[in-house]
Amino acid sequence: MPRPKRQGKKRAVADARAGNWVDRFVPAPLAPYLRLARADRPIGFFLLALPCFWSVALAGRSIGAPYPDPWLLLLFAIGAIVMRAAGCTYNDIVDRDIDAKVARTRSRPLPSKQVTVEQATIFMGLLSLTGLAVLLSFNRFTVLLGLAVLPIVALYPFVKRVSSWPQAVLGLAFNWGALLGWTAVLAQLDWPAVILYAGAVAWTIGYDTIYAHQDREDDALIGMKSTALKFGRTTKAWLALFYGFAWVAITGAGIMAGAGFFFLLGMVLAASHLTWQVLSLDIDNAENCLVRFRANRDFGLIVFAAIVLDMALAALI
Repeated sequence: MPRPKRQGKKRAVADARAGNWVDRFVPAPLAPYLRLARADRPIGFFLLALPCFWSVALAGRSIGAPYPDPWLLLLFAIGAIVMRAAGCTYNDIVDRDIDAKVARTRSRPLPSKQVTVEQATIFMGLLSLTGLAVLLSFNRFTVLLGLAVLPIVALYPFVKRVSSWPQAVLGLAFNWGALLGWTAVLAQLDWPAVILYAGAVAWTIGYDTIYAHQDREDDALIGMKSTALKFGRTTKAWLALFYGFAWVAITGAGIMAGAGFFFLLGMVLAASHLTWQVLSLDIDNAENCLVRFRANRDFGLIVFAAIVLDMALAALI
C-alpha cells in the first residue's frame, strides 16, 4: 500500500471520538487509511451489519433453526467491515472538495492532504477485492443480487447535489444486506425479506436525517441538499413517521417469518428506544444529534437479540 505523505504527528478527525483506538495505537503511516475506512468510528459497521444479521436470523427462524448460522454471520461481519470501508473511501474521493468546506469533515484524510486521491483509490480497490471474495462465498443467487446494488452505491455521493433525499438513496444501498441475508440462507427472495428491507430503509432515512442536522448550516452555505434541510423544524414529525414505518415493517417481517411472543416483546423495547430518540432530539445541538444517531446501534442490537431469543426459546418449547 502506498505510504501517505508525511504529516508529522498523526491527525485526529473532528467527528471521531477523542482518544479512539486509531489515534492511540495505530502507527502514523497507517492511521490515515484507517480513518478513510472509518475504523475510528465503528458505529457505521453496526448500522451496515445489523440488517444483514436480522435477515439471516429471520430466514433461519422461518425454517425452524434454533439460532442464526454463525458462518453466515461471520461472512456478513467481514463483508460489512470491508465494504463500509470501501464505500466511505469512495464517498470521500467524490466529496473531497465539499468536505474541505465543512467544519466537521475538513480534517478527514483527503481534504487535509494526509493521503492522495491515487493512494485512496488503490486502498478502495484492495477493499473492494476483499469484499468480492466474501460475496463469492455465498450461493449464486446471493452473488448476483449482491452485485446489483453497485449502481446505487455509485450514485449515492452525487444525490445531495441535486436532491433533498440523499438519505433515501443511502438507505437503499446501506440495507441491501437485509435482502442478502435471507437469500444466503434460502437461495431465494421472499416477502419477509422485502418487507424487512423496506423497514430498514425507513430506519436509515430517520437516523441519517439526525446525523445530517450536524452539517445543515454548512450544507446550506455550499448548496448541498439533505432531509435535515428539507424537514427543518418539522424533523420530529418526519422522524416519527419514518421510525414508525420502520418498526411496523420490521415487526411485520418477523411475524411473517414465524417469530413469536418473545420477538414481539423485544420489539416493544425497540419501539421505546425509537420513541426516546424522537422525543429527546434537539436538532440545534450537534452533540445531542450525534448521541442519538449512534444510539441506533442499540436499536439494531435490540432487534437482533429479540429474534435470536425467540429462535432459541422456540427450539426449547
